Amino acid sequence: MQLQSTLTCPHCAHAETLEMPENACVVVHLCAGCGARLTPKIGDCCVFCSYGDVPCPPVQRARDCCGAPMDEGL
Repeated sequence: MQLQSTLTCPHCAHAETLEMPENACVVVHLCAGCGARLTPKIGDCCVFCSYGDVPCPPVQRARDCCGAPMDEGL
């Protein structure tokens, strides 16, 4: 299980490595480079899944962010 992910801002390309919570999604992140408000892309549960180099811990465990198994057919 990886608990760090490097987020890259789609607006300014600023990258920062952050600790991810193990049991929650981060749905809003403010870019330290340009101040842009990052939110998940449609279909993603959190900013780490959308803009990070490592998906969030629930997704790494093949669970959704509420702890339920993810539908493998999607």
